[in-house]
Amino acid sequence: MLKTTVMKKNLTIIAYIQIVFSAFSCTDLSEEVYSGIPLEEFFITEKDVLMNAGRAYTKLQGMPEEFSLWTLTEMASDEMVAPGRDDGWVWDNGRWDQIHKHNLSSTNKILTLAYGYVYEGISACNEVLYETESSTIEFDGKDKIVAEIKILRALFYYYAIDNWGNVPFSVDFNDKSLPVQKDRDYVLPFLINEIKDNVDALQRVPDDSYYGRVTQGMAYTLLAKLYMNSQEWVGEARWEEVIEACDEVINIGAYQIEDSYFANFAVHNEASKENIFMIPMQSIHTKDNFYWYTLTLNDASRATFEFKGAMWDEFVLEPGFLDKYDDNDIRKNSFLFGQQKDKNGEDIVIDGEPFIYTPEIEDYMARKKWEGARGCKYEYQTDLEYYVNDMENDYVIFRYADVLYTKLEALYRLGREGEMLLDPDLMKIRTRAGLEPYTSGQLTDEEFLDELGREFAWEGHRRQDLIRFGVWTDPWWNKPYSEETDKLFPIPITVMNANPNLEQNPGY
Repeated sequence: MLKTTVMKKNLTIIAYIQIVFSAFSCTDLSEEVYSGIPLEEFFITEKDVLMNAGRAYTKLQGMPEEFSLWTLTEMASDEMVAPGRDDGWVWDNGRWDQIHKHNLSSTNKILTLAYGYVYEGISACNEVLYETESSTIEFDGKDKIVAEIKILRALFYYYAIDNWGNVPFSVDFNDKSLPVQKDRDYVLPFLINEIKDNVDALQRVPDDSYYGRVTQGMAYTLLAKLYMNSQEWVGEARWEEVIEACDEVINIGAYQIEDSYFANFAVHNEASKENIFMIPMQSIHTKDNFYWYTLTLNDASRATFEFKGAMWDEFVLEPGFLDKYDDNDIRKNSFLFGQQKDKNGEDIVIDGEPFIYTPEIEDYMARKKWEGARGCKYEYQTDLEYYVNDMENDYVIFRYADVLYTKLEALYRLGREGEMLLDPDLMKIRTRAGLEPYTSGQLTDEEFLDELGREFAWEGHRRQDLIRFGVWTDPWWNKPYSEETDKLFPIPITVMNANPNLEQNPGY
């Protein structure tokens, strides 16, 4: 079975990227390479249309990079930090510090690249939709491709309005004018309607041929997320719609809570029945996309994981976050802390000093080499070396536990959480972690937020959850009180300078 899933995963990845490599075999990565090819000459077969659609999916692959949307949102939250090291490294001209303290400049490099990630995805979707819908080739499933890319575009726009609120908006590839700016009151209902109008055309029950592609489960999960944040974004609570969207995912009957929490993040996690939407990763074909091992670990951890390359020793768990876990919560093992062991289980001692990752950090500006718990949620394979071969775990965007906790939160906000507490799948989220299921009266805002942090640590959820629970402006480790306007990031200055239609977000 494992061999079959690995082969399937590799074939899926190659299908996504083959057209990119074949079209961009030189160093010129401009999308304009297609502009001079008449559509009737480029699209000859059904396979051509399918392969071209894969170009939009490849835009997802940069999510877990060092300078990325994931990094921007996590670093701004209370679960990740990149303090300056005592050897002078990592500080990176204060870019990480700006994000951590909610004091972002519109010139920040990580901000600019994260914004570019979102809009490159939107642009690719617009182009693929234009090319697909303009093609005269007809075949069974063409409507599915169009529906997939429209909802993939909705995902990118979801990231846009979540993080920037007021965004340039365009869905017409032929419109060459500078896009106008739209607020959440406009974009949110557009996205909701886009999903509703296209979800029935999607694959309902996921199978190998739809691995890593948009399905009904992914679309309804995204819809639930849009409804979930409606009160924060536009002032309209839509908790009943959240529940309905989650029930649509549940009623598909294809997803389940895995017995092992870490099966969802294993090297070969394509077998997980919990993961709903993933970004396929492969050590060579998606090189320079997924390399958390080098972002978080110290070189001394090579004795544990048998890595070949050097570690960058940058991203650590924010001090205090580990305290949210009970001692017997296996999800705590998403992080490395305490005495480190080699591959044989023996204590590692270097130059007479025990190799211990301490969760505490004494000096924010001068972190010592082994201070800070390190990320290990995704299983590390051996022999990793940055820019030679990288992690093959597929990066998880949505999983079934998120659907169940999203439904529970909606019920909680309606005062009806008791309707779901005895659900076997919901209880399993806790019992597989080694904890007792929740009972009536145990959930409070603080406990619910802490539980979301424990379950989804470093999965790109935390910023949104902190905002929705009303604590985003509160101080946390080395972060002072921030302003309400800091719920939105600034639009990068390069984008502002290029488009006079845009107004900067308040406070910047």
